[in-house]
Amino acid sequence: MTDEPAQNSEPASPPPATGDVARRLEAILLVVEEPQSLVSLATAVGSPVPAVRQAIEGLVADYDGQTGGPVRGFELREVGGGWRLYVREEHDDLVSEFVNAQAPSRLSQAALETLAVIAYKQPVTRGQVASIRAVNVDSVVRTLLARGLITELFTDAETGAINYGTTDALLVNLGINSLDELPHISPLLDDGADGFDEEARR
Repeated sequence: MTDEPAQNSEPASPPPATGDVARRLEAILLVVEEPQSLVSLATAVGSPVPAVRQAIEGLVADYDGQTGGPVRGFELREVGGGWRLYVREEHDDLVSEFVNAQAPSRLSQAALETLAVIAYKQPVTRGQVASIRAVNVDSVVRTLLARGLITELFTDAETGAINYGTTDALLVNLGINSLDELPHISPLLDDGADGFDEEARR
């Protein structure tokens, strides 16, 4: 009788503990710009969906002060089928005032260009704006949000992407009553407003 050949395969690594999953999720959630589905989060942290769901529930309870600790100034909220960290509503004014105090009074060229795209293209997602400008616009969008010039209109139910539009504050700053008073875009672009809808070109 011959001996069975030795198995050289290494044993599979054990799944991360619940606490490790929660810490990994926090690291991801701190940097994401759009709500993330449980499947996306599970893929990002290398854990099964049930473990991620359990860790998410634990983080929500922790941030809401249900585990004996204080209620945090932020919350983990499910929006459009995905999860994302948000400032608690009662602190919105505080955060806006702080950001505005830190921000320069004049907008950068990048911010002005991004604001123009949103004004003419709205409702528009961050990805669509980045595609038109051919650059990453995450930080610029955050600046415009903090300045109150744009706002989150709605979240796409299928993709989880947030759609942005301009606010009345933009109209006030421009000295106009409605977006219909914006100048036609075609004469301002060498390529005839490549990337904009036909309606916007007219």
